Amino acid sequence: MSAEPKVSIHPTQGSLAAAVAARLITRLVDVQSERGTATVVLTGGSIGTAALEAVAESPAHTAVDWANVHFWWGDERFLRAEDPERNAVQARTALLDRIAVDPVKIHEFGTKDEFPDEDGAAVDYAEQLAAAAQAERAADEDLVQPDPRLPRFDVLLLGVGPDAHVASLFPELAGIRTRGATTVGVADAPKPPPQRVSLTLEAINTAQEVWLSVSGSDKAGAVGLALAGAGHVQVPAAGARGLKKTLWLIDQDAAQKLPGRLIDHDDDETSD
Repeated sequence: MSAEPKVSIHPTQGSLAAAVAARLITRLVDVQSERGTATVVLTGGSIGTAALEAVAESPAHTAVDWANVHFWWGDERFLRAEDPERNAVQARTALLDRIAVDPVKIHEFGTKDEFPDEDGAAVDYAEQLAAAAQAERAADEDLVQPDPRLPRFDVLLLGVGPDAHVASLFPELAGIRTRGATTVGVADAPKPPPQRVSLTLEAINTAQEVWLSVSGSDKAGAVGLALAGAGHVQVPAAGARGLKKTLWLIDQDAAQKLPGRLIDHDDDETSD
């Protein structure tokens, strides 16, 4: 059972990034207070990277035990390891190189240096996820995993494209239709680079909380369609749902075509 979307609107991209950062810090602290270790799935894009920078710059970030946070990614561009267009490279610059992380808990997708194609990288990531899930079960017999192939995702961050894609799941293409797998290789993404690796929607929807962060008037149509109940094959963002919370964090420009019934006016709340 997935959670119905809630929406929180912020005046500017900067205030949106700060709000995402504050919520993420608070959520990680709460999870660690309960379980010791937390898991977050990162996203790329302008607002995703800005939010990570805001985490690093927030004085509150020291409340998180970063050495006990696992980092995964929702998708990745299939490029060389140090290509600046890779989400993992941008995340390292924005946050991971600035905090006391445990390198073993940073789980990046495979690169062109390691695999001949995106399908090989997708299979490898699925194996990494399954191994992490098995290790979780061994460490905590009481831990509830929504899918035994996947570790528990406490927070999964997503951006949304103007075409309403999430991760590297694009409208009408094979990736958004994939079932029975946790990852998928994408050979024909309509935006460069065409080769990518992504979690499937099936995997995304096992997260306890899914947060979609969106900025800009060029995304307003996608936000409106997704929250009006469009089909996920045509509007992938419409299908992204967390088990306990589905939260859309958007700026005023992205809210121009938003169904009014979904607006959460309490923008300052950072915990639940």
